[in-house]
Amino acid sequence: MSPHRPVIAIYPGSFDPITKGHEDLVRRTLRVTDRLVIAVSSTSTESKEHLFDVNERVELIQEIFAKNDHVEVSRFDGLLVDFARDLGAQVVIRGLRAVSDFDYELQMAQMNQELGPEIETLFLVPEVEYSFLSASLVREVASLGGDVSRFVSAVVLRRLKEKIG
Repeated sequence: MSPHRPVIAIYPGSFDPITKGHEDLVRRTLRVTDRLVIAVSSTSTESKEHLFDVNERVELIQEIFAKNDHVEVSRFDGLLVDFARDLGAQVVIRGLRAVSDFDYELQMAQMNQELGPEIETLFLVPEVEYSFLSASLVREVASLGGDVSRFVSAVVLRRLKEKIG
């Protein structure tokens, strides 16, 4: 019998900003993995204008998970499968909120499977209360003066108020 090999997962995204939906997926991932690397992309596969730069996003996530030894935060550039290999990760975590997410996520998972067949993609769904939540929706509501306090942690809310005014 071989000794237990720690399961390392990567949860990639832009996290602009990290929401309670993202945090929920982190907690769910830690139920089935030993270590999670939240991989903050400094580039985006979709054309987005970021509110927080990549270093600010990394800092926010580090602050949220500072007390959890099983969570690391890192920025990355380039192909996700290369980053995963460099870390020795076996699993990529992706969240599915709705059927509309599925087409894009399936294509990405299949491409990653072609590029890195040794790396599995695991799809997770958030709690129902977060199923509609996206970082872009939080940014939009916050920029229009809406209350997003139910959707982000206190540290993110404070930083949103500083950024947006």
